[in-house]
Amino acid sequence: MLRFTECGIEEDLPDNGRFKEVHMYIIKKVQIKSYEKGIYFKNGELKAILDPGVHWVGYRMGNGSVEIASQRDPWLTHEKLDIIVKSGLLGDEALTIDLNDTQRALVWIDNRFSTVLSPGLYAIWTGSRDVRVEIVEAKEALFRHNDLEVILKSRQVDMALYTHVVEPGNVAVYFQNGAFAEVLGPGQYAFWKNTGKVKIFPVDMRETVLDISGQDIMTSDKVTLRMNVVINYRVTDALTSVNSVDDGRQALYREAQLALRALVGAYALDDFLTEKNALAGELHEMVRKSVGKFGLEVLSVGIRDIILPGDMKELLNKVTEAKKAAEANLISRREETAAMRSQANTARLIESNPMLMRLRELEVLETVAKTSKLNIVLGEKGLKDRLVNMI
Repeated sequence: MLRFTECGIEEDLPDNGRFKEVHMYIIKKVQIKSYEKGIYFKNGELKAILDPGVHWVGYRMGNGSVEIASQRDPWLTHEKLDIIVKSGLLGDEALTIDLNDTQRALVWIDNRFSTVLSPGLYAIWTGSRDVRVEIVEAKEALFRHNDLEVILKSRQVDMALYTHVVEPGNVAVYFQNGAFAEVLGPGQYAFWKNTGKVKIFPVDMRETVLDISGQDIMTSDKVTLRMNVVINYRVTDALTSVNSVDDGRQALYREAQLALRALVGAYALDDFLTEKNALAGELHEMVRKSVGKFGLEVLSVGIRDIILPGDMKELLNKVTEAKKAAEANLISRREETAAMRSQANTARLIESNPMLMRLRELEVLETVAKTSKLNIVLGEKGLKDRLVNMI
């Protein structure tokens, strides 16, 4: 028997003089480069991990092989990776990662984030690479990490994570497997895939305006009005808003509509038009109480427009016109009465004091002389003397 050492493993060769049996035993030269490793299998079993250099490998035809693995690719991929890992022959040459169903691994290679690993078995060459692995639990779907922004930039991360962005002024109510988890503030969030059912409900927390337009409402005296109302509101409790109603805005619209109909229906038209501002205050209070259970706060309610039917508008215009005409006539009579009273008082003064009449005559002449040409015609005897005396 001849004896041949292959990769540190001694093998007996046949020495019976029959060439064909020796010929079936193959001795092969294998050259492994500096950045490579050789994986030597014989009879389906891992025999050795070959370092860079020249190796002579002997085996019978069909029962052995040497596979070259490049370390330039940091990942060791092989259909028999489990056998390679369990053999322990990798030693410090590679880092092995075995993740269960609730674990994920974050991998940094040469101080750069590389990928997120899902459950399974992995091996990474460490001889020429700086490899750092962080194993995290994924029992909770929400993934938090100080380097989240960097991690999410990786193109391969979409296979393990999906993201959700909460805009400024908004929050997101987060449920996992039907149970409330937490309320998320503005920012970017990542969630593990395949870790349960996740539901996210965005809620706008900013002040919002709701228009309630074109409401046809009948007053107590059977007059139909069309009204437009404006409501300012905001969400104060996001969780209550999500749990209590499917659509908080629609719920507010419905409650305001019902309150408006109930309130206007209790007023006659004249009272309603007179007490419009007070009615807006009552409507505000009614709506505020009814929507508090929805996690909403009503900030203000305003009646923007009141539209009357065409015939009613004409009647009201006529009534208003008659009222204004009566007011104008009353004012005119008051002015005439005051003027006549003043004239009577002046006549009594002149009667009791003739010199006042002379002064009044001089004022009239002075006014006429200033504003127009004065022509004096002397006719009746004595008129000249009286006129001269007057002047």
